Amino acid sequence: MAAVLVSGAAIAQNRPAAPVDPKDYQFTTVKELPITPVKNQFRSGTCWCFSTLSFLESEVIKAKNLKDPALYPDFSEMFVVRKAYYDRAIKYVRLNGKLQFSAGSDFGDVIEVAKTYGLIDQNAYSGLQYGYDLPVQGELDAVLAGYVGAVVKNPNRKLTSVWPKGVEGILDAYMGEAPETFSVNGVSYTPQSYCQSLGINLDDYIGFTSYTHHPFYTAFAMEVEDNWRWTPSWNVPLDEFIAIIDNAVDKGYTVAWGGDVSETGFTRNGLAILLDTENAATSGSDQERWVGKADEAAPAKPLAKEMEVTQESRQLMFDEKTSTDDHGMHLYGIAKDQNGNKYYLIKNSWGVTGAYDGLWYMSENFVKAKTLNIMINKNAVPKDILKKLGVK
Repeated sequence: MAAVLVSGAAIAQNRPAAPVDPKDYQFTTVKELPITPVKNQFRSGTCWCFSTLSFLESEVIKAKNLKDPALYPDFSEMFVVRKAYYDRAIKYVRLNGKLQFSAGSDFGDVIEVAKTYGLIDQNAYSGLQYGYDLPVQGELDAVLAGYVGAVVKNPNRKLTSVWPKGVEGILDAYMGEAPETFSVNGVSYTPQSYCQSLGINLDDYIGFTSYTHHPFYTAFAMEVEDNWRWTPSWNVPLDEFIAIIDNAVDKGYTVAWGGDVSETGFTRNGLAILLDTENAATSGSDQERWVGKADEAAPAKPLAKEMEVTQESRQLMFDEKTSTDDHGMHLYGIAKDQNGNKYYLIKNSWGVTGAYDGLWYMSENFVKAKTLNIMINKNAVPKDILKKLGVK
């Protein structure tokens, strides 16, 4: 499975007023695939989970050919987050603290949790035990980090066998115990049996990226802190990277997207444009972290001129760390503006907000430059590219 590296670790960015206005753009949808409703990760660094589960929900919709939105799956993000926290704590201690311990993670984390523990319906487990209707996890993150940090110090010079129970206790207190069984549409499941009933194969999901510091047509674990499971992505040339995304949408498959949203051209009003401008810094919700507060004025501008992207310029952005590991979202379609420029339809996890009610239009140039990597069903990949990779 591919690591797609997202959210949580990067320093909060503050930006000036939005440089582009959706009123200047007229979009025509080329192809739009079914997605589940927009959710809100709120004050948590869990975009990696929201985006991946949204992707898997669309995978189930396709696999089962679901036409009625009332039958669409709705997976519990916090069940996955809870299990990932535990696994990360174990690895953190094994590595004597030489691993980032934070809320941020990657798409591969979700796949591994689903394989190991299964999935749960949202109605069966909210994971919000601490008095909020939406995730507010700063205290939980700090408590867990403090606990595992104390364990790593090993004050007895020999670790006990019970310290993992302390992690479970913290998770129980903040998130509540996860149910062993639950019902969906009148059928009783365990997390594992529910996952097995979904009609998808978790081994089908692979990742892709496009950088020159590793050979093309080989796989490597991207060198960002949130890739704590060290899950790999296949490395392909940029033109093939875009061809994979386009082929997926054409064949009815969506894409889990991870990349940089600290650019000024990534605005809070639903547009992501690759502008040649500089970023300037704040904190708050995850949305505020990257795109500023809702009361910022947005001076209208005509269709913005974008930077051109090459394999070399993309690599330079990664090497100079001007393309950073910020956020994960769900790519589910293609559109064009009034000038014929291509955009991708993106589902975010910041709630129903902006000009498009929680959805974004992301330009092809932005995707070329600022995507760290993607996760996709291998059946959506052109066969000639799979052949080059030796993937069947």
